[in-house]
Amino acid sequence: MSTDTDPDPARNWANWHERRVASVSAPHGPLSLTGTHWLSEHPEGRIPAVPGVWRERVDGVSVTAGADDGITVDGRPLTGEAVLTADRGPIGESRVAHGGRRLVVMRREGLWAVRDFDPDSPARRAFRTVEATPYDGRWVLPGHFRPYPESRTVRVGNADGRERGLGLAGELAFPVDGTEHTLRAAVEPDGSLWAVFADATSGLTSYRFRFLRLSPPAGDGTVTVDLNRVLLPPCAFAEHFICPFPPPGNTLPFEIPAGERNIIVR
Repeated sequence: MSTDTDPDPARNWANWHERRVASVSAPHGPLSLTGTHWLSEHPEGRIPAVPGVWRERVDGVSVTAGADDGITVDGRPLTGEAVLTADRGPIGESRVAHGGRRLVVMRREGLWAVRDFDPDSPARRAFRTVEATPYDGRWVLPGHFRPYPESRTVRVGNADGRERGLGLAGELAFPVDGTEHTLRAAVEPDGSLWAVFADATSGLTSYRFRFLRLSPPAGDGTVTVDLNRVLLPPCAFAEHFICPFPPPGNTLPFEIPAGERNIIVR
């Protein structure tokens, strides 16, 4: 099997794609998300199809359960109350479980929610693979990241119909057919770049928008823009994710027939 050190970029890409399909179809991958439940919408503490009583607190979320609820916290049956904060690690290692399901606590813009990841979800059962364009070296481009003097936040729509803030740290510039184009991008905690964008294929031959993730730029801002590794957003796999739409300026006027395009179901 090829690895990312393989000198053949096409084999590297094929290996990356294989790992990606395995990751999204894993028992607690994005296909297993069956619900994102905002606790503000359930003030009585009862979430349909989710056992236990869930309530917001100043310092987190409390869950109260009895033996019949079948909830475990940190691997132990819960009979009584437990106070939880937001889960930060892999879904499969979340503190709260119900059989094979994982009940993940999350917080967005001051609001608390519980996500339900079920390995037996209809989406995971129906999934066959991720449609992706085979590697094409023409879509590996020289790029340059130009950070803003200060990070900024813009309000954008999200896949769940709400508007939220999207943090942006600078502009990623790269040439296509001799013309420079830019995407507004965020910098992740590890220094890598992330951008959400649309192009002339969006909603036609590819999902309505996609993600681009790049390695941290060099000290002079240079970075390789490999569009062969454009990703489908989580909401392409399950409608219960809250993916942001592209910010103003991030809709490219040409086709990017590269990277992940859509999911294929049985």
